[in-house]
Amino acid sequence: MNSGEAKIGYGLGTLLSIDEILRFSHLTNRYKNVHSLWIPETWGREAFSTLGAISQVARYPKLGTAILNIYSRTPSTIAMGGITLDILSGNRTLLGLGVSTRPIIEDWHGMVFDKPLARMKEIVALLQLIWRGNPVSFKGNFFNLSNFKLLHSPPRASIPIFLAAVNPLMIALSLSVADGLLLYLRPFNELRSTIQKIRNGITRPFELASVFICSISDKYPDRARKRAAKTLAFYISVGAYYRKLISSSGFADETEAIVAEYNKRGLDAASKVVSDRLLDDIAICGGSEHGRRSMERFVSAGITLPILQINPVEGEDTQESFIKFLETFSNE
Repeated sequence: MNSGEAKIGYGLGTLLSIDEILRFSHLTNRYKNVHSLWIPETWGREAFSTLGAISQVARYPKLGTAILNIYSRTPSTIAMGGITLDILSGNRTLLGLGVSTRPIIEDWHGMVFDKPLARMKEIVALLQLIWRGNPVSFKGNFFNLSNFKLLHSPPRASIPIFLAAVNPLMIALSLSVADGLLLYLRPFNELRSTIQKIRNGITRPFELASVFICSISDKYPDRARKRAAKTLAFYISVGAYYRKLISSSGFADETEAIVAEYNKRGLDAASKVVSDRLLDDIAICGGSEHGRRSMERFVSAGITLPILQINPVEGEDTQESFIKFLETFSNE
């Protein structure tokens, strides 16, 4: 695989300001293989409004949520957000859904984190009904709708849905009800094994996407690696699901040491415990040539859509850094 020939997505997260997100989004108009731009949503900026702004400056990429949790919005609200973005963007919406985490759902949104798999299945079914544009009557375990329909006709009969999955049950659900899968923080051998199992069960078009922590700099490659290590250390320290997955993939001692250091001395100290072996098994970081090789390796595991989560490098001019970032993985 030549990285310049592959389609690539970019994750524009909370490490970037709104101004930086819009500048990067505008730059993507110059690069043919930028497949999609993805916006997260946790307890910071709201995803649909950010993507609506992006839709007015980025003319070609698809626009995805990575991810919306399935607790803080009703299915009808999600459906309305999806079609609004579809209208604004000219049918470029990709809806990434996930269950998020118990602390975010209960401590931030004040809701009960309960029965995530069953809730996800019901919400996807409802979204697909609502987007057909007909009156919807539905009686489920979580939601009851009675003879309501969208006020505005949807631009298309369905918006592609991607499910973010960590465990095998959510992966299996994605294969039965969704158009794609969003993976994250999976060490290389585990990623390859998971993708192979999925491929053996796929009999229809299905996007296998994976988000990768990514920090690239030819000027400061060591700083780029440190930035990626800091992001990885954060997720290992606060994310129980990801920590368990990484630990069970041959990094038990290391994940334990990272969490211990995080609890004692904080994130900067924890990031110094991240080894080169762990970093290169999960992230794409360092100089541009090393970054290209890393991405080619991950794509060789069977990923059809790598999504590069941009982690800016300290000391670099933002505009120059964005241009270099895009040119590292793209042919004009």
